[in-house]
Amino acid sequence: MKLTSRVLIVGAFSLLAINLRAASEIVIAIRYLQAEGMSHSHLYLYRDDGKFLRQLTTDNSGQDVDPVFAPKGEIIVFTREKPDGPLEFWSVRPLGGDSTKLDSAPDWYEQAKTSPYFTNRETSKPADPVSPAAASPESSPSPSAAGMMGERRSYKAPDGSVELILREDPSDPDDRVNGERHGKHYVLRYLKTGIQADFGTLPGFVGAYEILHDRQNPDRQFVLEGLVRVAFFGLHLNSTDGDTSFALDLNGSRFVRLSPNWAAPVPLPGESAFLTLTENRYVPIPGTTKAANCSYIERWDARLQKIRYARPKTAAVFYGASVYRPERTPAVITIRQNAD
Repeated sequence: MKLTSRVLIVGAFSLLAINLRAASEIVIAIRYLQAEGMSHSHLYLYRDDGKFLRQLTTDNSGQDVDPVFAPKGEIIVFTREKPDGPLEFWSVRPLGGDSTKLDSAPDWYEQAKTSPYFTNRETSKPADPVSPAAASPESSPSPSAAGMMGERRSYKAPDGSVELILREDPSDPDDRVNGERHGKHYVLRYLKTGIQADFGTLPGFVGAYEILHDRQNPDRQFVLEGLVRVAFFGLHLNSTDGDTSFALDLNGSRFVRLSPNWAAPVPLPGESAFLTLTENRYVPIPGTTKAANCSYIERWDARLQKIRYARPKTAAVFYGASVYRPERTPAVITIRQNAD
């Protein structure tokens, strides 16, 4: 009986370990800025609910960037950038242990591209996915963007639930520039009930200019995944703060600002959540009087509440991330430090 009990206990722990490993995990390459000396980007593993699991790399000979999970999640391959040296490719296991230097990058690593994200840019390869907007209102709009005086554009959700009508009043000074209060005449209409409201009356409204679209599919303006039902809008603030972005919550008829500055939404197909590659400008560096422009990865749930995959109250710079989702398609979501 004792042997049987022991086998059952061991079996239970084995199943628990398998179940824990089956949960979605995200590996982040992030560089924590420090008061003195050179800071380095290392890899950190989190559970998708924000629980920190472990630091995976500690080598300070270079910057560890662009981690990508293998298709089955058994290893993570990353690039180590060294000063005045060729790029090196390394692998590490999600459960930790020593990193292994590779002779060359695996084909799947070389072929891994940044997963679809939402943007207001028409260019196929923006220089910086975190800050795609220009420094002035005149340079912000693209030819297909909303915000062209006298035009009326409408976008219907694929499920036929809502329509967004982007209209402007030529006599309204707020509608003449890409700035706060622009878009207050845009309309959210629920097609099944006929209920509609001007954007300017919705909670959280600051302004709306361009509707964001999927970089790989310009005809996609909505994220309807599980309980998440959102559309995204960009808005120019000023030359100091740059642009910002908002999620229009179609469940709650409200706007939620995704960052004081810019944030690029990254859908998670099949999940009631999405990620943002988030820019925060002028973040104080602990222990100094200096500040830096920082970037982070954040996750938003269906209630549009966020968690940040980073140490709290730190100044940091994002260098790439990858999510392993063993029971979803695609199983791997990748965000490289520069969009491709």
